[in-house]
Parts: sequence; C-alpha cells; structure tokens
Amino acid sequence: MATGTATSAAASGPPMQRVSDVISSFRPSRRFRPAAPTTSVTSLDFDDTGELAIVARDDDTLQIYNCKEGKHAKELKSQKYGVHLARFSHHAQSIIYASTKVDDTIRYLSTHDNSYIRYFKGHTDTVTSIALCPSSDTFLSCSRDDTVRIWDLASNNYQGLMKLHGPYLATYDPSATVIAIASPPTHSVLLYDIRNYDKPPFASFDLLEMEQRFLGSQGGEWTKMEFTNDGKSLVISTTGAGHFVLDAFSGDIVHFCYRKSGHSGRLAPGSSPPGHGTNAPNGTSPAAGQGDVCITPDGQFLVGGSGEDGLLVWPIAKPPAPNNLLEPMEVLPGGGKAAVVGYNPRTNLLASADKDLLLWQPDPDLMM
Repeated sequence: MATGTATSAAASGPPMQRVSDVISSFRPSRRFRPAAPTTSVTSLDFDDTGELAIVARDDDTLQIYNCKEGKHAKELKSQKYGVHLARFSHHAQSIIYASTKVDDTIRYLSTHDNSYIRYFKGHTDTVTSIALCPSSDTFLSCSRDDTVRIWDLASNNYQGLMKLHGPYLATYDPSATVIAIASPPTHSVLLYDIRNYDKPPFASFDLLEMEQRFLGSQGGEWTKMEFTNDGKSLVISTTGAGHFVLDAFSGDIVHFCYRKSGHSGRLAPGSSPPGHGTNAPNGTSPAAGQGDVCITPDGQFLVGGSGEDGLLVWPIAKPPAPNNLLEPMEVLPGGGKAAVVGYNPRTNLLASADKDLLLWQPDPDLMM
C-alpha cells in the first residue's frame, strides 16, 4: 500500500497561474513510498480533468492518486500480466495499459471495479509506446515487432497497421491530424497524415548528424517524443547528454537541452526489458521507463530529471542560440532522482518518480 507524507501545504494548490510565474518555485509537497524499497515507477499519466494521476510500477500494480486532495486513492493489481505505459482514456474511470508478462496484449480496464472491458490483441513483442488521440477514442501503439497499430476503444480489432523498422515511439500532434513515428535504429522521424497513414509519410527527418553533433561518442537512446501544444515543435528526449527540440515542420534543430549529469538510468523503449515473460527479481536490471521529461501545458518549458537530485527546467520557447545549445534555467531542488516526470494538464502541479512518487507545487514563499 502506498503511503503519503506531507511536506508542505495541501495539494489542492492555488488557482492556475501562468507557468512562467511559478515554474521556479516548485518544491515537493507530497511523497508516496512503496512498501518495498526496490519497487520502481515505470510510467505516469494524468486524466483529462487533472484530478487523478496513475502510475504503473514494476511490482505489477497500478496506483491512482487524487491530485486535488494529495492522497493515494486506489491500488489495482495486474500480477499475472504485469503493467506498463498506463494511460487514462477520455472516459472517467477507465485506462489502457501494456502487458509485461505472458503476452503482449494491451488491456482496457475499468478502474471502478477492476474489471477488463476489452483486450487489444495483435502485437507479438513488447509494446514500447501507447499514445491516446487528443480528440477521439482512437490510440496508437508501437512494438518491438516492427509494427504501429491504430486502435479504437470500441473495437477489439486494430483499425490500421503500419510495418516499419524499429518504430518504438509514436504520438499525435495537438490537432490530431498528424502522427509522428520515431525509429531510433534508423535515426529517423516520420510524419503521416492520419487520414492517409497507409500512404508514404509526407515528411521525414534524419537525425543522425544531429545526434553525432550533440550526443557524441557516448550516444543516447530515444526515450520519448512529444509535440508542444501549438504543434510547432517536436521534442525527442534521450538517455544521453540532453534532449532535442525540433521545428515540427522542417525537422531542423531549435534547441539541444543540455544536462551535464546525464540521465536517470532507465531503459529506453525498444531495449530488452528485464525479465520479459518471467518474474525477474526487482533491482537486478534497470527498470523500464517512458522518458524523464515533459513539456509544460503552455509549451514554454521542458521539465526533466537527470542523474542527480531534483528537476531541471529549460526555456524552450526562447530563440535558439547560434550553437543551438540550451542550458537549464532552473534546478528545482529536492525529492531525489526523477526517472519519470509529468505536468498536470489543468493545474500547476508536477509529478516525478523513481522509487517514490512526488507531487510538486509552487511554494508561495518563493513566488515573485
């Protein structure tokens, strides 16, 4: 059972203020510790209202938290199939998640009574990414089986299938008319019109030269891909020395968000997960993750973890430097390492997790 210890004011927080006014003042306000110290959080998501957060853990449980009250709300177990990449649907009290054991089915679960609504079968290897459409009940899934599938929550059968080499990440743009698919093994990002996904991509970006320039010989695997809220920029996070902010129309680099202390140590999508299909003991291999950065809802900032304590903040809306290098503008202290990070879509509340889950809020004493 998760437990919470308050470290500052109640988690309901002040009314939504401009992110730029509060971003420097975030501090941990709640900490939830798992019963077993070896347990790791592997994914994090908020519901559309911003009232609930859900995390998947590698002890095969889902934990739901009430962000408004700053409390643990519910535990759901998936001991037989495991759980990763848990995502809220647009419907209250239902989620989808990837299996980590037995098979590679995506499961659609009612959190109200912990009963399965539907199974999405088809993938034959590890699911590496799940992205819900912003405006409908369709979603994308990527897999190590070299396919991207398009699903509808109302049907067991996939609505579309794309066969590509290493398509480990996919996301919708905010208008839900474009999907971006990232193939880390080929160093490429492909953009498709969702209405013509069975046609060739209308744009493709080759990032190999960019990776060589900024990541160097140490390299870095891609961990997450996300559009800014205006659809103009595309962020690709890595396990290397930083993250790429691209012009979503041209694929040109805008910023390389540099972090000197490295990444959080999690496996990238497409890496062989520890104990897939088995019950590997926790702590013997790096845990899975979903990327350790997030974009603020206003599209102005990138917030992420590093190999050290606290969170880094990059001002990605500022004009690019001549060398495209962007240093963090803030280091938000406290809370330990942040291997998974999310920003609440409705209120100024951050969540970060490694072993523990932390909820962060603006500290009124630090605000301008």
